[in-house]
Amino acid sequence: MAEDVCSSCKRRVSNMPGTVKFACPNCGDSEITRCTQCRKIVAKYTCPKCGFVGPN
Repeated sequence: MAEDVCSSCKRRVSNMPGTVKFACPNCGDSEITRCTQCRKIVAKYTCPKCGFVGPN
């Protein structure tokens, strides 16, 4: 079983409150995982499939 890691900071997020998972807003094929801290500081993430950079 693969560990869940934040798409921005690569920190393990298993059972971390405030973590979210969602499909890439561009391609919808990849799952983006965000920890509370990266959401709070609006850290950028990159979709591994299409290269989309978010947020924004």
